[in-house]
Amino acid sequence: MRPVESSLNLNLNLGLSRTMRSSGGFTILEIVLVLFLLVGLLGIVLPRISLDENLGSVGRRMVGTVRSLQSMAMLTQKTVRLYVDMDRGVYWPMILDGKEEKIPIDANWITPFNLPDTVHFSDILVTQGRKDSGKVDLFFYPTGRIDPATMHLVDTGNNILAIAIEPVTGAIRMSDERIEPPKPLTIPDRVRPLLETTTTVVRK
Repeated sequence: MRPVESSLNLNLNLGLSRTMRSSGGFTILEIVLVLFLLVGLLGIVLPRISLDENLGSVGRRMVGTVRSLQSMAMLTQKTVRLYVDMDRGVYWPMILDGKEEKIPIDANWITPFNLPDTVHFSDILVTQGRKDSGKVDLFFYPTGRIDPATMHLVDTGNNILAIAIEPVTGAIRMSDERIEPPKPLTIPDRVRPLLETTTTVVRK
């Protein structure tokens, strides 16, 4: 009878320990962090296992990369720098740690990402202007802000995919047409005199 009693006591103790653990639960912060990580990983892994490397899948992978790097910067509270080599069709992230640049710990980021042979960068519009070749870098800040940029990808059939990143909110817009930067506002000639400061002479 003693072995039966000891086994019952063991089961009761295990049951009590489980209920005590479950009563603690997870905090909202822990759940949010896990969700951020899962979304980031899915954005990277799913496009990589896709067999059809067309313009749309490349665009989705690029959007997933931007979202993941934004989350990485916010979670690590460190600025992340995305290098884009337009001539070779390669891009990779680095974490800025003081004056040093480090490779992200996640194994998904160890090797640079390559565009397929059928897709290449047409141009990238950044704050400094339009880049048709060479290297471009984008910064992702711990506050969630991203450097403004508009990427234009082209495939062998001259189909265009535009990816525009809104800097403040981090919103990403995709289009099958070119997205040009907004033109500066021009002031009509008839309104200019009204905006000029008039000097009034005060007579004593």
